[in-house]
Amino acid sequence: MKLLFKKLFYLIIMLFIISIISFLAINLAPNSFFASGELNPNITKESIEHLKAIYGLDKPLYMQYISWLKAILHLNFGISFSSGSLVKDEILQRLPITLILNISSMILIFVISLYLGIKAALNKSKTSDKVTTQLSLLSFSMPSFYLALILILIFAVNLKIFPIAGVHSVKDDGSLTYYLDFIWHLILPIFVIVFAGIGSLTLYVRSLVIEILKSDYIFYAKARGLSKKQILRYYILPNLYPPVITLLGLSLPGVIGGSVILESIFSIDGMGLLFYKSALAHDYPVIMGILIITAFLTLLGNILADVILLKLNPNYNNA
Repeated sequence: MKLLFKKLFYLIIMLFIISIISFLAINLAPNSFFASGELNPNITKESIEHLKAIYGLDKPLYMQYISWLKAILHLNFGISFSSGSLVKDEILQRLPITLILNISSMILIFVISLYLGIKAALNKSKTSDKVTTQLSLLSFSMPSFYLALILILIFAVNLKIFPIAGVHSVKDDGSLTYYLDFIWHLILPIFVIVFAGIGSLTLYVRSLVIEILKSDYIFYAKARGLSKKQILRYYILPNLYPPVITLLGLSLPGVIGGSVILESIFSIDGMGLLFYKSALAHDYPVIMGILIITAFLTLLGNILADVILLKLNPNYNNA
C-alpha cells in the first residue's frame, strides 16, 4: 500500500512537470492559430486581439498557465480553436478506439514475444531459433509506417482483402455484422503495431531464458526428473515476468506515440489522428489536452506494471 501511494505521488509530480514543459513548448512554437492568415485573410488585427481576449491569450504567460492548470484540475481542457467544441468531448469521442488499438496490441505483443522468445531459447542454434531471431531483427529494423503502406498496397489495394482505411464499412445497427466489420478494419493496424513491437521483446526474452537455463536451480530441477513443462511453469516463467512486464511498461510511450502515425495512415479517427490534425491547425488546446491525457495513461500504465510485479513478488520494491 505504501508503494502504491508513492507511485500515485510520483504520477502527480510528473504530470505537473510534464504540464509545465508542454505548456512552454506549445507557447514557444513559431506559428499561432491566430497568426495573420490562419483564420481569414481579411480578418483585422482588432478582431484577432478580441479573439485572444476571449481565450485568455492576452494575459501574461504565467497567468495563462495558472488558469489552464486550474481548468485541468476540473477536467476542463478548454475549447478547440478549430471546431469550437469542448476539448474534453473531442478527446472522449476518440479515446475508446485508441485504447482498443493499443491495449489489444500490447496484449498480443506480450503473449507472442513470450512464446517466440521461450521457444527460440529452448531450441537454441536450431532452425526455429534462427528463423525467430531473423524475424525479430526484421521486426526491430522495420519502420512501422513503411510496413503499413506495404500492407495497404498489397492486401487493400491489389488483393482487396482488407479495407484501405477507417473502422467501419457498415451502418451502426448494433448487430454482429457491425462488430465483425469493426474487427476486420483493425486487423492491419494491429498487425503493424504488433509486428513492430515483438522484435526487441522477443530477443530480450530469448536472452533471459538462455541465462535462466544456465542457472543451478534449473540443473537441480532436471536432476530431480521434472518435465520441461514443470520447469517452464515453476522456474522459467516466474523469473521472466518481472523484467518483461517492466519492459512493457516502459514501452507504452512508444506504442501510444506510434498510434499518431498509424491512425493517420489508416484514417482511424482516434486520438492519434486528432493530434495530427490539431498540430497542422495549431489547435493548441486540443494538443495540450491530448498530451496531458497521453502522459497520464503512460504513467498509469507504469504504475499498473509495478502493482502487477508487487502481486507476483511481494518483496518487489523499486519505489
